[in-house]
Amino acid sequence: MTISPLAGKPAPKEMLVDLPRLEREYFQRRPDVDDPEQRVSFGTSGHRGSPLHGSFTEAHILAITQAICDYRKAQGTDGPLYMGKDTHALSAPAQRTAIEVLAANEVQTIIQQADGVTPTPVISHAILVHNRSRSARPADGIVVTPSHNPPEDGGFKYNPAHGGPADVDVTQWVENRANELLRSGNRGVKRIGFEEALRADTTHQLDFVMPYVKDLRNVVDMEAIRGAGLKLAVDPLGGAAVHYWEPINAIYKLDIAVVNPKVDPSFSFMTVDHDGKIRMDCSSPYAMARLVGLKDRYSVAFANDPDSDRHGIVTPSVGLMNPNHYLAVAIGYLLTHRPHWPAHAAIGKTLVSSSMIDRVVNKLGRRLAEVPVGFKWFVPGLFDGSCCFGGEESAGASFLRHDGTVWTTDKDGPIMNLLAAEIAACTGKDPGEHYRELTAEFGTPLYTRIDALATAEQRAKLEKLSPAAVKDSTLAGEEITAKLSRAPGNNAPIGGLKVIARSGWFAARPSGTEAVYKIYAESFKDEAHLSAIVS
Repeated sequence: MTISPLAGKPAPKEMLVDLPRLEREYFQRRPDVDDPEQRVSFGTSGHRGSPLHGSFTEAHILAITQAICDYRKAQGTDGPLYMGKDTHALSAPAQRTAIEVLAANEVQTIIQQADGVTPTPVISHAILVHNRSRSARPADGIVVTPSHNPPEDGGFKYNPAHGGPADVDVTQWVENRANELLRSGNRGVKRIGFEEALRADTTHQLDFVMPYVKDLRNVVDMEAIRGAGLKLAVDPLGGAAVHYWEPINAIYKLDIAVVNPKVDPSFSFMTVDHDGKIRMDCSSPYAMARLVGLKDRYSVAFANDPDSDRHGIVTPSVGLMNPNHYLAVAIGYLLTHRPHWPAHAAIGKTLVSSSMIDRVVNKLGRRLAEVPVGFKWFVPGLFDGSCCFGGEESAGASFLRHDGTVWTTDKDGPIMNLLAAEIAACTGKDPGEHYRELTAEFGTPLYTRIDALATAEQRAKLEKLSPAAVKDSTLAGEEITAKLSRAPGNNAPIGGLKVIARSGWFAARPSGTEAVYKIYAESFKDEAHLSAIVS
C-alpha cells in the first residue's frame, strides 16, 4: 500500500471540501440513470455516494425514502420509524428530504429533538426497546450516514424491525423500487414542504440520548469503571456521539475527558489518512494520530467514527490497537465475565477477521460462527441471543446485555469503548497488555489488508470467484486445507474467496461500499510467510 506523504499530518486547507458547493450539488444535480455508478446501490451499509459524482443527490433520497415507505406498507410495518443522522455535511439535507417524504406518506417518524445528531447504535437500541414488549405496530429505522467515509460523501441506510442492517432481500427490493422511481423522474414520490412536514401530526421530536445512556449499565459494568477511578479520554472525531459522553460522565460519575469536542462538517481537525484523504477511520493510526499522541496520559483512550458504530482503542502499552487484536481480547474477557450469558451462544466473526479469535474461542470451549463480511449476518443471532458477540475486522462489534438478551443488532462503538475501560478496571491490565498475553500463548499473527481501485466489472468478476479458480494444492509451502466461497457459520456466499492452510490464509473480495477490491491475509509464522501468502 502506498502511504501518502500527508498521512498522519493535519489536513491542509486546500484539501477541505467546499461545503456550499457540496450542498448546492446535492439539491441541483440530476443523476444519470444510464450510468450504473449513479443509480441507487445498497452495499454492505446502505446507499453511499457524493453529489460531486452524481451518486448522492436529493433525487436519490427522494426515491429511496419513497421506496422504504412502499416496502413498509407491503410488509404491514405501521409502527414508528426512528431516524437518526450523523455530522457529515450532507446528512442534515438528506434527513430534511426524507422527512418531507415520510410525512407525505403519513409515516410516524421520530427524530432527535432540536435538530440533534444520533449514533447508529442508538437508533438500533430505540427500535429494539420499542418492539420488546409489543407484538403489534413494530418500529423500524433510518440512519443518514456514510460512516467513516470522507466529508464529501453521504449515506442512507434502513434498519427493519429487528433493529439491525437490512438483509439482501430487503435492500434489493428497496434498491429496485428506488431506481424505478428515479427512471420515472420521481413522479411516484409523495412529498410535502419541510416546515409542513415538521408540523405534521406524524413527526415527533424526542430525546434519544438519556434512554440509551441510562440503559448502558445493563450491558457494561459501569460500577466497576467508576470504582476503579480510571482516567479515560474520548475523541468523538466530530461525530454523532459527541453529546453523549458528558451525560455518561454525569450519570455514572466517570472521568472521561472529551479531548476533541469540535463538530465541523469539513472535518478540518482531522489528520490525513494513509491515502491522502480525510477519513474518520478510528482504526487508522494516521487518522487517529492526535489521540495516539495522548496515549500515556490516560488509562485507556478511545474514539468513534461519525455515526459511532466503530471503535478505536488506544492504550499506554501498545498505542492504537489493531481491531483484530481488540476483538480477540474483548471476546476472551466477555466469555469469562458474563456468567448469565447462555453457554450455547456462539461467538460471531467475519471470515476476514483474525484466526487468533478462533484460538481464543476454541480454548474456552465455545462455538464459533464464521460469516461473510457485513454486520447484517450477526443480526438474527444477536436478536434471539443465540450469538452473544458479533465482530468485524473493520472495528465494529456488539454484544448481549448482562442477562443474555439483545442490546443492539447494529455495531455499537460506545459500548466497545466502555468495555475497554471495564477490562482495565476489572483486571488491572489494559487491553493491549491482554493481547500480549494471548500472543505468548498462541503465537503472534501477522495480518494485512490490501485495497486497490477496481471497476464495477472487476468487482463483479471477483465476487463470482469459486474454489475451482484455485488450481494450487499448497499455499506458501503448506497444504491447502480449505477453499471457501461460502461461510462455514451460515453457508452464505462470501462474495469472493478464502483459502486456508495450517499457518495462514488469504481472502479476496470486492468492497460493498467503495470502488475497490480487498485482499486480506494472515500468517502465524513470520513476515516472509505473510509475503508469500500475499504473493
